[in-house]
Amino acid sequence: MSILGKIFTWWDGATVGTLLNSWSTGEKVGEDSLGNRYFRAKKGGRRWVIYNGSNDASRVPPEWHGWLHGTFDELPTDVLPAPRAWEKEPSANLTGSAGAYRPAGALERGGRRAAATGDYEAWRPGAE
Repeated sequence: MSILGKIFTWWDGATVGTLLNSWSTGEKVGEDSLGNRYFRAKKGGRRWVIYNGSNDASRVPPEWHGWLHGTFDELPTDVLPAPRAWEKEPSANLTGSAGAYRPAGALERGGRRAAATGDYEAWRPGAE
């Protein structure tokens, strides 16, 4: 991305202001398995993330989400137990993408739904 793109866009990676702030007033405290880097202010309690790729909050793992929002003060790598064998990796939010869930009858699936089963009777005004 060009330098002008970095100055004026926030939706596709960190802006120049965020990068400068991370370098000058922040300290890097960790990195997750996706390559996102986590920072906290040297003075004060502000915390932030610089995404590895597009800015999508659903790409923050649950343990780092808790740290970012102040649920706990210790770093996830120091306080949380190792993941269990039965735990799944978190998945991204697919809403608005081609992989989103679309039930039968959705316009994206042709707009046809199963025929009514006969247990539904439409309401008519005045009929009781």
